[in-house]
Amino acid sequence: MGLCMSEERPLHNRVRAHRLVRGWSQDELAVRAGVSRAGISAIEQGRIVPSAATALALATVFGCRVEDIFSLGDTAAQQPQWAWPPPSDPYRYWQAVVAGNKMLYPVEPASLGVVPHDGVCKDGAVGDQHQDSTVPDRTLVIACCDPAVGLLASALEHTHGIRLIAFQRPSRAALALLAQGLIHVAGVHLAGCSQPSLNVTAARGALRQGFTLLRVARWHEGLVVSPDRRVKSVRAALQAKLRWVGREAGSAVAEILDELLAGRSAPRRHASSHRGVVEAVRCGWADVGVCLRLASEEAGLDFVGIRHEDYDLCYPAEYEGDPRIQALVETVRSSTYRRMLKDLPGYDTEKTGELQRVTASRKHTPGK
Repeated sequence: MGLCMSEERPLHNRVRAHRLVRGWSQDELAVRAGVSRAGISAIEQGRIVPSAATALALATVFGCRVEDIFSLGDTAAQQPQWAWPPPSDPYRYWQAVVAGNKMLYPVEPASLGVVPHDGVCKDGAVGDQHQDSTVPDRTLVIACCDPAVGLLASALEHTHGIRLIAFQRPSRAALALLAQGLIHVAGVHLAGCSQPSLNVTAARGALRQGFTLLRVARWHEGLVVSPDRRVKSVRAALQAKLRWVGREAGSAVAEILDELLAGRSAPRRHASSHRGVVEAVRCGWADVGVCLRLASEEAGLDFVGIRHEDYDLCYPAEYEGDPRIQALVETVRSSTYRRMLKDLPGYDTEKTGELQRVTASRKHTPGK
């Protein structure tokens, strides 16, 4: 296949990132694409521009579109943009490529622990990056409130070399970020037994386009209560004079609380996560709140079940060919990840890995 010498107009490519995601050497990619190893090396380094035939061959091998690998433009057009403004200056940031756009994300505390930052923004200027230049292409950005998302991050890194950046956000806020093209995946857990289609309904209303729901688990949500209160039922909790801790609007927990506390005063204190609710009860700032069974049992507190919810990962249909999404699906479906998830209290993995593809025409079909 032919190779053309580099022209004046720069061609940005992500060949190396796509190759590394799959764990291939340059030799292996060369054999698959019918190109010499030297040619692959030159393309990755930007020393040559591939012919149309070579570009198509690489796209076929990677299972994506040519534009997912190559893009024309000047340096200014490739400058990263903040997904949302940093809260201070200087500030550490992460970087990722979402829908072909380079995005900067202010570093936030997360259940993943300390994830190495990519650089520091000072005086409004993005400084030197600390990470390899391919890291943004190998970074998957998710917004969710799953306290066990660290297991997914570890599995993705180990099996596919994908870095996962997870932002703590409730379901509807996560969908809003996805609709704006600021993240790759939104975690949604609004669907309970009485409303099994609510995840689909919420995602359709937010995205207005085709999308896929990837089932992670059906988990158990309920009351976390201080043991010295000796509360054994929801009715007992509602009858007692207890201090409740709330959650932010847009979360499934906030909607549960609205139903439970209808006609009563809203909680004075609010937490931003399941573990935040548990911490409020454990430290005595509140007597009761709503959270996942996992978070409650981790802290050794009493738990009173309320309902089971379907927890899905939602991503736009147009991301299907992204190797990071493909790696995500493979990881969630893997026996290793499913075994780890099954060991967690309150996580039912019977349908883990199932796909539900929803079209923009309001019709949906189960994935195979």
